Amino acid sequence: MTDSERKLWYGLRAEQLGVKFRRQHPLGNYIADFACLDPKVIVELDGSQHAEQAEYDERRDRFFREQGFHVLRFPTNAPLANYDGVREAILEQLRVLARRAPTPTLPQGGREQVKGQS
Repeated sequence: MTDSERKLWYGLRAEQLGVKFRRQHPLGNYIADFACLDPKVIVELDGSQHAEQAEYDERRDRFFREQGFHVLRFPTNAPLANYDGVREAILEQLRVLARRAPTPTLPQGGREQVKGQS
């Protein structure tokens, strides 16, 4: 794990943002740097090699999106240069997804009538 990944993991682990993140989580043929399974968010830290593999990254992101994940990408040095900003961007994405989550329908009047009973 790089220093940058270690720094970000320190701020994501133990449900510090209210959800569980996993580190180096396999999904299909890919491994996400950081993945939250509920809501579905992937956080990637991109090093300089990503400039030369843009097509591969697009295929990878497309696969993640097809699985229902939202992908956030940051330059590899972002957690070291702007730790609070990276965490806030992740937290904002989690807030957006929480607002989209369906709310359960609760019974009206405090009691549902059981079929066959009056």
